[in-house]
Amino acid sequence: MLFALFKKYQSLIAYAFFGGVTTLVNIGVFAGLDWLGWNYQVANVIAWFLSVLVAYLTNKVWVFSSHYTTVKAFIIEISQFFFFRVLTLVIDVVIMYVGISLLDANSILVKIIDNVIVIIVNYVFSKWYIFKKTN
Repeated sequence: MLFALFKKYQSLIAYAFFGGVTTLVNIGVFAGLDWLGWNYQVANVIAWFLSVLVAYLTNKVWVFSSHYTTVKAFIIEISQFFFFRVLTLVIDVVIMYVGISLLDANSILVKIIDNVIVIIVNYVFSKWYIFKKTN
């Protein structure tokens, strides 16, 4: 029974775990650069880039068990992954701007709230568009 439940929700559990790892990379890099006095949007984009690299590798291998058979398939997959991550980067930048520049909120708190929203949207894109199972 427990194994069947785990198997049923395996990709969601793995996504949550590796999403946590990716989130730690994102927030950690952002916080470090913020602490050093970097512009928050520059720090945000650098943190985004590094966390997207971690996310692609973990999502591909452990979350969605994606296996491509050609170079073309790999290029399509990674292009889609980065395309959809750029879409959520736009959401990310807007949330950070509103939270920090307009509302003058704590940058780390805004980054955490931002990550929750972005993780949910990224899961939808990954599950149904990027790593979808093909027959």
